Parts: sequence; C-alpha cells; structure tokens
Amino acid sequence: MVSTNLAFEEWTEIFGSERLTGALLDRLTHRCHILEAMGKATRLRHASTDLNTIHQLQQELKPGIIMKGQMA
Repeated sequence: MVSTNLAFEEWTEIFGSERLTGALLDRLTHRCHILEAMGKATRLRHASTDLNTIHQLQQELKPGIIMKGQMA
C-alpha cells in the first residue's frame, strides 16, 4: 500500500527524472486499484480540534499561569 498527498504529475519533482518516475509508476500501478480520497484529511481535522481545545483551556486559565511547554 502506498499513500501520498501528491498527484502522479508531481512525483517527477521528487524523483527528478521523468523516465524514472514513469517506470516507477508503471510498476506500482500495474494490476492495482487506485483509491482517491477527497476532502480534508482526518489527521488534519483532529489536529485542528485539538488546537481549538488547547486554546479554549488557555483562555480559561487565570492570568499569570503558564502551561508546561508554553513560553512566558
């Protein structure tokens, strides 16, 4: 299983050679099923929710209290 957020057209930028990229894609996609997921990534959605929760908690803290790892 291979997962990427790059379109096949952009793989040449990673591998540098159109010929190499074409050969690689030919071998990877031979007899395979390509699933294309649309929309926002679940990982990004959860990260956004976590940041919102942290921000809400910081707003509820009394002034002068510094959370661990937070810069003063």
